[in-house]
Amino acid sequence: MKNPAIDPHALATQRPESLDAYWMPFTANRQFKGAPRMLVRAEGMHYEDIDGRSILDGAAGLWCCNAGHARPRIVQAIAEQAATLDYSPAFQMGSPPAFALAQRLAALAPAGLNHVFFTSSGSEAVDTAMKIVLAHHRLRGEGQRTRFISREKAYHGVGFGGMALGGLPNNRRQFGLQLGGIDFLRHTLDLERNAFSKGLPRHGAELADDLERLIALHDASTIAAVFVEPVAGSAGVILPSPGYLQRLREICDQHGILLVFDEVITGFGRVGMPFAAQRFGVTPDLLTFAKGVSNGAVPLGGVLVGEAVHASFMQGPAQAIELFHGYTYSGHPLACAAALATLDIHAEERLFERAIELGEYWQERLHALQGLPNVVDIRNFGLVGAVELAPRRDAAGARGYEVYRRCFHDGRLLVRCTGDIIALSPPLIVDKTQIDQITGTLGEMIRATA
Repeated sequence: MKNPAIDPHALATQRPESLDAYWMPFTANRQFKGAPRMLVRAEGMHYEDIDGRSILDGAAGLWCCNAGHARPRIVQAIAEQAATLDYSPAFQMGSPPAFALAQRLAALAPAGLNHVFFTSSGSEAVDTAMKIVLAHHRLRGEGQRTRFISREKAYHGVGFGGMALGGLPNNRRQFGLQLGGIDFLRHTLDLERNAFSKGLPRHGAELADDLERLIALHDASTIAAVFVEPVAGSAGVILPSPGYLQRLREICDQHGILLVFDEVITGFGRVGMPFAAQRFGVTPDLLTFAKGVSNGAVPLGGVLVGEAVHASFMQGPAQAIELFHGYTYSGHPLACAAALATLDIHAEERLFERAIELGEYWQERLHALQGLPNVVDIRNFGLVGAVELAPRRDAAGARGYEVYRRCFHDGRLLVRCTGDIIALSPPLIVDKTQIDQITGTLGEMIRATA
């Protein structure tokens, strides 16, 4: 018996017959399915839920829709590419959009990061970067460099490599098997010295010297790379103090260690300029990206690779495969078409500059929430922010989740919730009136939550 034809519009907008089959990621499934939050449309700065309510997007979807939603230029690029070349093999074959996008990205990146390896996600990008690092050292005759250094409270995706690098215990504790050879720097969140800092915190640059301690412990000749998020987003917007990233760069250079920036969240204008590396004036050896590159429209990620690392692979017979690694969807034509259109929008609308132009107003409105009940810290930089709440006794995360839920149901506002931290990262097309609405609504929901 043939299945009836599916109406895509109806499928996207009607209530599902059952919620049981879909096992949702990073979600309390039983709680959600008792009171679902269903989104069915999006345009510009807003979602629409299944009840027809307009929801202001204060989180750029999941840190990824930096140019806003359903941009006609991106939609058209995807449709035209699907009608022309929907898929091409990624191994021993190529398609023009991948080469065009790689060239555009290399031109946007910090000087020297001239080569791009495409993946489908940030998690894949991090695992790819780890493999490139290890192979690079082997090719240079330093195969003993197998140890990675990351940070407490870090999030580097959910592949086994990125999970092992991650410093968020909940993301690891269920899985038992872990990769060895990883150690952790202390994180830079310091509420005693830096609470309610406006912009970058004053204290904490000295924490970069923690790397010297780990080098002394493990021996520099065993360490392959240090992985850091310039701004740790998933842990609740943890910011570096001035000089911190520069010091990490200096120490890595002194000991022949590669420095890798995970810019899956901070890339493509979130903190001003294409990448946080440029905003902070520090160039890593490799840089991972995803999310904002295609505006979230089609999954895409990748690794920007410096000239010296790339050159170590480009030796030996020309017919030899230089790196035995890749994905079926590396450089997917639809994803590349979406990304090229996204970059056009960023350039024409000067969206990379918006986080700087609106940064002071965003900071002012966000810090106006200081003094509300249970608010213990407010953090901001560029167009990203966080409001940290005091946890309830014996119920960590409950207060944050209630504020998140109230924002959606009562305030018609989408925010991010990480434990008791409310994270904000509105699309870069946000205006001052919408910033007022985001911060005003959040303030109301905090007041309403005991």
